[in-house]
Amino acid sequence: MEYTVQKLGQMAGISTRTLRYYDEIGILKPARINSSGYRIYGQNEVDRLQQILFYRELGLSLESIKEIVTSPSFDGVKALREHRNKLLEKRKQLDLLIANIDKTIALKEGRITMNDQEKFEGFKQKLINDNEQKYGKKIREKYGDEAVNKSYQKVKGMSKEQYEDVERLGSEVIKTLEAAFKTGDPAGEPAQKAADLHRQWLSYYWDCYTKEAHIGVTQMYVDNERFTAYYDKNQPGTAAFLRDAVLIYTGRRA
Repeated sequence: MEYTVQKLGQMAGISTRTLRYYDEIGILKPARINSSGYRIYGQNEVDRLQQILFYRELGLSLESIKEIVTSPSFDGVKALREHRNKLLEKRKQLDLLIANIDKTIALKEGRITMNDQEKFEGFKQKLINDNEQKYGKKIREKYGDEAVNKSYQKVKGMSKEQYEDVERLGSEVIKTLEAAFKTGDPAGEPAQKAADLHRQWLSYYWDCYTKEAHIGVTQMYVDNERFTAYYDKNQPGTAAFLRDAVLIYTGRRA
C-alpha cells in the first residue's frame, strides 16, 4: 500500500512538516514523487519510519538514528529485538518508580516502614538505564561486560548519602570544567580541580581507581562522538581539555 505525506503522517501520529524534514535531511525519503509532485511512501518507507520513531522514543538524536538506519549493514529484525529489550528495561524502571511511589505513600500513611536506600531504588536504576542507553555499547567494547556489570552493581548498592554525593559531584565536575575551560590552561588550578572532582566521581563507579584508567576514559570522551557531544555541548573542545587536564593531573604530561 502507498501513502501520501498527509496520510502517512495521520497514521503515524506525526506532522507532515516532520516528514518533509526527514526527507530534507535524508533520513526518510519517499519511494517516489508522483506526476502531481506529491511525495509517495511505500512499505519500505513505512517500516523505516517505524524504526525511526522507536529510536526517537529511546532518546536517540536524529543524527545518530540516520547513521544507524542508513547503514548498509542495518538489520531491521535485529533492531526490533533491540528496541524490545530497551523497552523492557524502560518498563522495569517505570515499575520500580511506581513501586517506589506506592511504598512512599504507604510510609506517609504509616502502613509500612521504608529505609532510605529503598527510597532511591528507582532513581538508581534510571541512572543505570540512561548510561547503558547512551554509552553502553562503547564502554562494554572498551572495558568488557564484567567490569561494566560490576560498576552497575556498585551503583545499585549506593546509600542515600552516596547517591546524593555522586549526583552533586557530577554537576560540580561540569560546572568547574566549564569555568576552567575559559582559562585555556589545563595545568591551571581550576582545571586540576576539575580533574580531581572527575576522579572522585569515577571512584563511585569503579572497584578501584588507576591513573591509566582515568586517562583511558577521558581519551574515550575525545574519541567517541557521543561522549564528545556531551562535554562539548556548551563549549566545543571541552572533552579534549579535560583529557589534557587529566594527563597533567596523573603526571603523564608536564
